[in-house]
Amino acid sequence: MPRTTALATTTPTTSGPTTTGCATTGPPTTGRATAVPAPTARKTTAPTTAAPFTNVTATATSTATGSGSAHSGPGPVSDRGSDSAPGATSSSGSSSSSGSGFDAVAGLSWEELVTSALLGTDRRPPAPRGGPAPADAPAALLDAAALHTVRQRAGLRPALPQARPAPAAPDPRPALPETARLRLAHLLADRAAPSAGGRRGAAPDLTELIPQWLATANRMGYRAPASLLPPLLDAARARTDLRPQALAFAGPRGLWLAGLNPDWRFALRGAAGGTLRPDVTDPDAVARLWEEGLFAERIALLDAVRAQDPPAGTALLASTWAAERAEDRLMFLDSLRSGLGNADEPFLEEALSDRSRNVRATAAELLSALPASALAGRMAARALSCVHLDRTGVSPGIAVEAPHECDAGMQRDGVAAVPPAGRGERSWWLGQLVEATPLDVWEERFGGRAAEEVVALPVADEWAGELHAAWCRAAVRQRNPHWSRALLGRPSAPPASGPGTASIAERSKLLSVLEEGERASWVAGFIAAHGLSEAFQLLGVCTVPWAGPLGRAVVDALDIARDGGSYPWSFSGVMGLAERCLDPAEADRLEVLTAAQDEQEGASPGAGGYWSEAFQRLVSTLRLRATMEAELLAA
Repeated sequence: MPRTTALATTTPTTSGPTTTGCATTGPPTTGRATAVPAPTARKTTAPTTAAPFTNVTATATSTATGSGSAHSGPGPVSDRGSDSAPGATSSSGSSSSSGSGFDAVAGLSWEELVTSALLGTDRRPPAPRGGPAPADAPAALLDAAALHTVRQRAGLRPALPQARPAPAAPDPRPALPETARLRLAHLLADRAAPSAGGRRGAAPDLTELIPQWLATANRMGYRAPASLLPPLLDAARARTDLRPQALAFAGPRGLWLAGLNPDWRFALRGAAGGTLRPDVTDPDAVARLWEEGLFAERIALLDAVRAQDPPAGTALLASTWAAERAEDRLMFLDSLRSGLGNADEPFLEEALSDRSRNVRATAAELLSALPASALAGRMAARALSCVHLDRTGVSPGIAVEAPHECDAGMQRDGVAAVPPAGRGERSWWLGQLVEATPLDVWEERFGGRAAEEVVALPVADEWAGELHAAWCRAAVRQRNPHWSRALLGRPSAPPASGPGTASIAERSKLLSVLEEGERASWVAGFIAAHGLSEAFQLLGVCTVPWAGPLGRAVVDALDIARDGGSYPWSFSGVMGLAERCLDPAEADRLEVLTAAQDEQEGASPGAGGYWSEAFQRLVSTLRLRATMEAELLAA
């Protein structure tokens, strides 16, 4: 009886290893992963999904701990339960599964096998480019797919036989409590689950709780379970916002595992949080790691050295600066923001002559954050020639004469000569000069007036917007809370008439300079006066969990919005933030808001039920967050 063969795959999930199997109809066979189809069955069915080899399971993680075995290349894999060795022969005895012909097919990538299955083995035989087709192409295709499957389950990508990887560096951090480990597995599994679409319902969105869970686990100093490293790295690969916390939690084992899978190569570059802090007290070890380490290890080393001795870190970077690639120089330079001081000025002055425009711009930005630097003095002299006190009117004001050219000296100091589309050259140059000028200069320039008085002075010829926007950028760059407070003004004032900028994005940056309590108090006042329509970005810079007054202001504003009769999804962004940022202790107080209200005249149809559902989800999420924290504290 003719037999047909189908190659089936399932999309990988984090709840278990990806499985790729071969289903056959006809007489059963033993001793191999697939049955050889009869000559009349020449057609293969394409897999529905080309499953990438991203899951790494027990064998690889046991190697991370220094035990078990890692398998690569054709041949049997031990300790795999019912998985048959891919190299075994069938009772029907096909020559396509033995000898050099099968070895050639087994060397094909999964993508090449999928292409052959999609087009059919007659049109695209499973063979190396330019090589002979196997005698029984369908059987060879399925044999190679089975071999890939076993290799995937063993934890490594198909590769030529090679030496077993060295064990991962030890991770001395304590293990997670069992309840917390199960919770993490649940969160990661839910991340990969298909979305139901439509209404969210009253259940918490577990995916959005992963960052908070990781932050808490890192704060408590736990290490990641070896068995959950693959789904954790998959999550970090899919979401860049997870990477800093995920890589810090994964630790040296996660970095080791990422070296075995190209899909996780992001962890090897810029993953300073995923490496153990090196010992900076050993000069020889520091020099060796700086010369030979991975980029992520070198970033971690530079951060560690600067945390202990900033000038020593700068000297370490200077020792190899000329040999570094431009993109690496940029990232190394950016790491100098931490611990930036006057001792870094000579190195940064030299970087102003770098071959890379981005490196030069970053060096200029860092120098302008040092009020005593020579660059800050040069920029101040240029800015003061353009902005001065005008006493010709009834009351004092500010007169502005923007620069007429951008000379070579200005360009060397980081002033971009070509403005973006829609900006005039002179206003563009003026803004760059003012934002690089130390803010204290302006108080002296305007007769000792305080920042609040300076920003309140009228500005002639419609230059106020450009001048105030540049002062806002300077306050953020120089982390000056006094000027940030002055430019923000009173939270109850209409944004369009504020002293600094009407831009909510710029205001959120100014808020980030203020102390946490003052920041929360200002945003609470803004919400009380203006509602939630423009508060989303402002809430994003507030410390989690939100302080009591801020949390109450948000909940009161949501309650007012519900009474207004609109649908809750108009405030879905703020509601999502509330689920993640409100203090979990507020859950009991919010319980009263979960009851459905009678629909009011003029309200949107069904809005009351939707609001009730949204508040139920908020309360259940807050209680789940409290449970998660208790689980992490169980030890």
